[in-house]
Amino acid sequence: MKRRFFLQSCGAALLAGSLSPEIQAVIRHNPGKIKPIEGSWFEFQHHNMAEGKYWDATLKSFTAKQWDMKVKEIADCGIRYMVLLDVAINGKTFYPSSLQPQHEMNCDDSLETILSAADKYDVNFFISNDYFGDYKNPYFLMTDPEINKLRLKGMDEIAEKYAHHKSFYGWYYPNETGITGYYDDFFIDYVNASSAEAAKLTPKAKTLIAPYGTKNVKADDQFTRQLEKLDVDFIAYQDEIGVEKTQVEESAKYFEQLYRVHKKASHAHLWADVEIFRFEGEVYRSALLPAPAERVIRQLEAVSPFVEKILIYQYTGLLNKPGSQAFAGHPDSEILYKELDKHKVLDNK
Repeated sequence: MKRRFFLQSCGAALLAGSLSPEIQAVIRHNPGKIKPIEGSWFEFQHHNMAEGKYWDATLKSFTAKQWDMKVKEIADCGIRYMVLLDVAINGKTFYPSSLQPQHEMNCDDSLETILSAADKYDVNFFISNDYFGDYKNPYFLMTDPEINKLRLKGMDEIAEKYAHHKSFYGWYYPNETGITGYYDDFFIDYVNASSAEAAKLTPKAKTLIAPYGTKNVKADDQFTRQLEKLDVDFIAYQDEIGVEKTQVEESAKYFEQLYRVHKKASHAHLWADVEIFRFEGEVYRSALLPAPAERVIRQLEAVSPFVEKILIYQYTGLLNKPGSQAFAGHPDSEILYKELDKHKVLDNK
């Protein structure tokens, strides 16, 4: 589907009937305007083994040279922000640590390697502060006193080892709870405690969260007060198209609500986390595949009027430049790359 036809098809009735006059005016003056992809999640190994079926083994075998090439490949398509999903998983770290044993990877220090590459290729990394425990139990990870101590020790260790890199742009807090109208109080406490430690260790670093439950947000005064209380610089809300919780036609409405409440709060920049995947089988229990390009373009169009920047979940495994020397993922990842490049949402050098 060509971009200029989007508002006339799936989104026309929605935009005419449910968006504010302010946003309708923006859209009328910028028909079909689509923001480029400026950021992506990044990982060494996928936390859900079933989902990472098509790239985990390949990434495990990557040499330092291949990690360097992969970071360059991503930078060359215009992506300037990368979000490292986790620094540890299943009781092991992806860097040499005194806190937990290290995963066996072909690269001795994958974190040092990608940050050194990002220094060269002008990429900003948000570094995860978590998954030192069981990622499947986020409530426990955010509330258990011993895990909280381990997380803070991990942040201290990571800052000491890696914060000297110019590409160490900020921190990402990966633990999530779904928004059910409002943020959970314990989630706000977790974010603010993490940000307090980040400010102590790396005063200039930015902070990012990417919550789900986007469609459930109650964009009222209570939610506004919560935004004002959250000590975080950027919130990249998941569009939840890939996990089949939201339809593309609904996405604009939800992000328009977020636009209004964030504008009212004047706190925490509004970004989007656009899911460019589909599942091979059952949701959450099968491999991630690149989504059809037509669907991804519609997703990007839906959020573009409302957010400052668009990030995707994720380049790693779901996009590969044709002929990549650091290929990792499903063969269709090249097809999706070419289509996004054709639609000018990748700013290829």
